[in-house]
Amino acid sequence: MPNYRRAFIPGGTWFFTVNLLERHGNDLLVREIDLLRQVVRRVKQKHPFHIDAWVVLPEHMHCIFTLPPGDSDFSLRWRLIKSGFSRALPKTERRSPVRMAASERGIWQRHYWEHAIRDDDDYRRHVDYVHVNPLKHGLVARVKDWPYSTFHRYAKLGIYPLEWCGDPGMEVGGGD
Repeated sequence: MPNYRRAFIPGGTWFFTVNLLERHGNDLLVREIDLLRQVVRRVKQKHPFHIDAWVVLPEHMHCIFTLPPGDSDFSLRWRLIKSGFSRALPKTERRSPVRMAASERGIWQRHYWEHAIRDDDDYRRHVDYVHVNPLKHGLVARVKDWPYSTFHRYAKLGIYPLEWCGDPGMEVGGGD
């Protein structure tokens, strides 16, 4: 088993990719978007963080969030988001014998990709990547047409023009 090493930076800003276990043909995250939003709000109330950018796709999501000063526990937040979402769903997913033996649901991949944002340029590239992702995956012809994204907040603030389309081929590492 790999020995995962995570950097814990109090007050840090992080990019994440979080995937469903069964990705092919799965639209659970957009089908249950209201539940996902409710769970994220609940976790934010108890364990604050600032959502810098977020996009929810049918079977995975990317986000950037910033933790409060002195707090480095992003893993707690993800554990609560993933478990809160899972517990609210009926137990209809296929589960492997390993997951059944561990009393685990078969909804999420166990691990997620995280990347500590290093500087302003790194931040900008990752925010762009988050927002261009629906276009990259062929879900829309224009970034503005994907409803489950903070792109609309950025456009309203004038950070992006409404017709921005970014570079669908851009890569930032880890994830998709």
